[in-house]
Amino acid sequence: MQKFIAIGNLTKDPEHGKTNNGTVYCKFSVAIPRDFKDANGDRQVDFFNCTAWRGLAENIYKYCVKGSKVCIVGQVQNRSYESNGRKQTVTEIIVENVEFLTRRSEENANKEERLSTEELDKRIEQLTPIDDDDMPF
Repeated sequence: MQKFIAIGNLTKDPEHGKTNNGTVYCKFSVAIPRDFKDANGDRQVDFFNCTAWRGLAENIYKYCVKGSKVCIVGQVQNRSYESNGRKQTVTEIIVENVEFLTRRSEENANKEERLSTEELDKRIEQLTPIDDDDMPF
């Protein structure tokens, strides 16, 4: 059994889309600082690519922006695929739960409001579906 739990900040606005069968997904990256400093006195940061699905994906896209602090709970997943004849390995976090730690007033202080659910649905409908057979996992 494995479980990944971490607190960090989104490195950019989350991206979202739908698979060919209509399943909504959201991809984002989280920067997580280490608890110690290196020999130069700098705090190292690890970056984790994350994917959420369905309703959780919709909520992350709707409520998070670059810089949002979140606590994510999920599982580490490794997957491999071939690109240009070379085997590529990707490690990502499949998010099972998220806790939004940034106050909405802080997020909106110098950022635009996120799209309404209706506007979000319209944009999602305009996305080009990804064929499930084209996905590397």
